[in-house]
Amino acid sequence: MPGSTGDGSTVPPELAELAAAHGVQCEYTDHDGRLQQVSVSTVVAALEALDVPASTPGAVAASLDRVRDDEWRSMLPPTIVTREGREVRVPVHVADGADVTAWIELEQSDQPVVPASATPWRVTAPQATATGSFAVVRGPRVQLRQADVYAEPRTVDSRKVARATFTVPADLPLGWHTLHAESGGQTAQTPLVVTPERLELRKKVARKQAWGFMVQLYSVRSKDSWGMGDLADLGDLAWQTAHNGGADFVGINPLHATEPVLPVTPSPYLPTSRRFMSPLYIRVEDIRETAYLSAADRSLVEWAGEPVRELSEDSGPIDRDAIWEAKKAALEVVWTAQRSAARQTAFDEFVLEQGKGLVDFATWCAITEHLDGRDWPPELADPSSSAVTTLRNALSERVQFYCWLQWVADDQLRAAHRAGLDAGMRLGLLKDLAVGSASDGADAWADAGVLAQGVSVGAPPDMYNQQGQNWSQPPWHPRALAKAGYAPYREMLRTVLRHCGALRIDHILGLFRLWWIPGGARASAGAYVTYDHEALIGILCLEAHRAGVIVIGEDLGTFEPWIRDYLEERGILGTSVLLFERDAAGAPVEPEAYRRAALATVTTHDLPPTAGYLAGEHVDLRERLGLLTEEPTVLRGQARAERESLVEALSRRGLTTFDPSERELVEGLHRYLKDTPSALVGVYLTDAVGERRAQNQPGTDTEYPNWKVPLADSAGTVVLLGDLFSNARLRSLVGVMNEEEPEADPPR
Repeated sequence: MPGSTGDGSTVPPELAELAAAHGVQCEYTDHDGRLQQVSVSTVVAALEALDVPASTPGAVAASLDRVRDDEWRSMLPPTIVTREGREVRVPVHVADGADVTAWIELEQSDQPVVPASATPWRVTAPQATATGSFAVVRGPRVQLRQADVYAEPRTVDSRKVARATFTVPADLPLGWHTLHAESGGQTAQTPLVVTPERLELRKKVARKQAWGFMVQLYSVRSKDSWGMGDLADLGDLAWQTAHNGGADFVGINPLHATEPVLPVTPSPYLPTSRRFMSPLYIRVEDIRETAYLSAADRSLVEWAGEPVRELSEDSGPIDRDAIWEAKKAALEVVWTAQRSAARQTAFDEFVLEQGKGLVDFATWCAITEHLDGRDWPPELADPSSSAVTTLRNALSERVQFYCWLQWVADDQLRAAHRAGLDAGMRLGLLKDLAVGSASDGADAWADAGVLAQGVSVGAPPDMYNQQGQNWSQPPWHPRALAKAGYAPYREMLRTVLRHCGALRIDHILGLFRLWWIPGGARASAGAYVTYDHEALIGILCLEAHRAGVIVIGEDLGTFEPWIRDYLEERGILGTSVLLFERDAAGAPVEPEAYRRAALATVTTHDLPPTAGYLAGEHVDLRERLGLLTEEPTVLRGQARAERESLVEALSRRGLTTFDPSERELVEGLHRYLKDTPSALVGVYLTDAVGERRAQNQPGTDTEYPNWKVPLADSAGTVVLLGDLFSNARLRSLVGVMNEEEPEADPPR
């Protein structure tokens, strides 16, 4: 419905109709429940980013004419995504009067592409796969029957087009199948994806609530770390928390790839690639070849690490630039070491399995390194261009090096996950997937054709960031992604789902709609653009089902109420944060009212640790950084009232006294969560050791040391990994989490 906008203009009816046809919402409900109108300029910018001309009334009229007939221009839909056990009807568009047949070739299995004439590690080998890492070996053919459905033919682009409707049977197996159609000598094909109706919670988790630590891995360091926590530290942490603490999982920040050159972006949520990993997390000494280096080369590795090892006991901001400079120098030494036949074969197979996506990522890294801060020339903008091919071949050694780094990181991640499972964890690692990647990163380069240009992703204003947020990431282009058969999304998921028992999807609401901000506009001046959530969630469920991984959606923020019901219907756990869970009167929600299908925590990584938050330190910090749009005294009063309501709720249940100490209050809040039916409970490691500093302050960049804060206790003294279980506060909270409870009924 048209309405007044923030800039005083009105969205004309024709523009509103065009926006609706392309999923651009002209209004939304904010966090206070008020209806907000989107400006004309924002609507136009969103449509233009979707490749829909809308800058003039004439352009709007022409775009409307086109969209009304758009699906009739193609013989088949770009991609068909359905659920198991459901019959679906597929339109097939052909010349009026022509005969048409349709059939399905079933997926039999996924096999890595191994070109017979190529040396596996050569950078040209994986290019044999044009649409992804896997060649699909086709199974039996299923002939489709035409349904008795009549549609009036249309004249489209000067030709008369008819629609035939075919029925896809309900008994197809899960998988990536291919639907074919043939008419008048012309053929077309499209992916047909059959997804699970729902993901079932693992029986060993469904029987009894599971708990684990939530950590920012880079902040958890040992005496052997090179200035930041790494994958060896993760394995030790998983083993310790399972063996000594009885934990079922360790939840970690995204380990996504960072820049191959300085400076290194500190935010785990603004990577260069979501599919691949940051080699910053590699433990150099744990690479097998390091043990067999010559004395001279071994000395080079040790010398590289000396300046940054001592940083592990420094309470100041983590210096990723110094760490990467040292670690990269050491890794280049190890890279030159001779690998055994078995190790070389394992590397070759990894490169083949990850396919073209890995080679493109490694190529981007090598070119970025080669350009050394210079602007990318236009001829290198397209990964498939001859200029890129020429440069990739010239930089072949560096491309292989960056492929090798991914293999090493993947192997060490596998070992860390296995360490937790072997020590008795029910889930092992709980990984995290960011919303998107940087606009100038590897994914933006390799996947430019399926990303919207000229806009970035963010969030509208809310009570915790009253100016809105701009995450500086390009969003998926909905129609382009569908036309690509969702292959980039699928391949990213397949890699991210490796070596974990659970995956948290940051801002899973982005698979339904995303807040698009036009370039140069304020974060608050955006609009929501909708996505085919049935396709995106369905593919997520299919790939998670195949990997045997539980999926958790961070379903916080501004969202439509039905979304949580939909996610629960699909078997995706939600996120419940005690500090945010309030009833209509503003009181804490009773534990019994929490969702069963959820990961429950007291706080989030975007707030100070619980002790600091309940002392109102989040208000002090935001005031100091100039982020408040309300009176600080009012917000401090609200913070005090929030604390008092929590204390009252805890004391009423006998979980604390009416005047609890800081430690008693933190433990009482976690007992409160243990009383919920939530399948998973996460304990932030910062709460366990008494840390008060926030890891991240949304809405800031250089104003606060976001994602650089090492783990420390309440006095600011660094807590090393080897000392965790010597910490009395941590041992006490672990005791709380291991108090016996009755087994729960499985979630429905």
